[in-house]
Amino acid sequence: MTRGGEPWKNTQILFTLGLVFLCGAIAGALVYRASSQSVKAVSWNDTAKEVTLNRLQKELKLTPDQTAEIETVLDDFTMYYQMLQAQMDEVRATGKSRMEQLLTEEQRKKFDRIMNDFRDKQLR
Repeated sequence: MTRGGEPWKNTQILFTLGLVFLCGAIAGALVYRASSQSVKAVSWNDTAKEVTLNRLQKELKLTPDQTAEIETVLDDFTMYYQMLQAQMDEVRATGKSRMEQLLTEEQRKKFDRIMNDFRDKQLR
């Protein structure tokens, strides 16, 4: 038992769970968008963050404290996502380079065409 009574009635726990759910929903939306629309990284800029934060403030009627906490979560998520994206880009580049080292010059040309075809199909 928590000091505040039953855990499911503790507002701090519920708020934390809500933030985790919100971050998961945002992460899922970004991953879906990145995988379904293009292979380019999804950029999360200050404008997008402000639009999101303003909408959440308006529709959820957030308190100033909640707004500040959610803004921190969005900032943390953005930094984490960008670090993961950079790591994924590095893994892709390393894998491609390792494969190209195994191929002949003629195979590399065909390999590049195949990779370009994959990229073009994902951009559609």
